[in-house]
Amino acid sequence: MTVTAERITPRRTAGNSTEAARAAAEFLTALGLDLSAPGLAQTPARMARAYAELLTPRAFELTTFDNDEGYDELVLARSIPIRSVCEHHLLPFIGVAHVGYLPGDRILGLSKLARVVELFAHGAQVQERLTKQVADWLHHHLQARGVGVVIEAEHLCMSLRGVQATGARTVTSTLLGTLRDDGRSRAEFFALAGLGTH
Repeated sequence: MTVTAERITPRRTAGNSTEAARAAAEFLTALGLDLSAPGLAQTPARMARAYAELLTPRAFELTTFDNDEGYDELVLARSIPIRSVCEHHLLPFIGVAHVGYLPGDRILGLSKLARVVELFAHGAQVQERLTKQVADWLHHHLQARGVGVVIEAEHLCMSLRGVQATGARTVTSTLLGTLRDDGRSRAEFFALAGLGTH
C-alpha cells in the first residue's frame, strides 16, 4: 500500500496581533465604547485574537492511501462542524458540512475531510464559495469519480441584525462527477447525508 502525505499550508497566515489590537481599540472607541471600563480594557486584544483564530486556517498533512480493495461506494462524513466569517459583515456563520466522495485510485484519511472543510472555512467567506471550494479541492486532489458537499449554516449577520431571522439556516450544495450526473448516486448521497427527509 502506498501512503502519501502532502503538507497543506494555507496561503493566509496570521497578521500583526499588536496592530490588530490597536485597530480594534480605535474601532470600538469610534463606536462609543469606553475602553477604560474594567470589563473592556482587554477587549481589543481579545477581539484581535478571536478574529485571528477565525480567519487563519491551520496547516495539516493530507494523507491518502491506495484504494487496494477497489472500494467503489460512497464515503461520507456527516455533520462536520463549520465556523466561518461572512465577508460582508465580518460576523460568524456556524453550521455543519456533509462531505462525500466516490473513490477512484486513492482514498483519504477520514479526519482529512474535516481538515479540508476547516481549510476553506477559516477566512472571510460566503457560503456558496466555501461549498464549491471544498468540492473542487477534493475532486482535484483525490481524482475522485464524484464529490458532494452540502453545507447548512446559520448566518449571524441575518440572525442578529437586519431581518433578525433567528434560526434560519441556509443550505448550499456542490455535486461533481458521478454524484452530479447519475440520479441514483445523487439520491444516495442526499439520503445518506440525511437531507430531503424533513
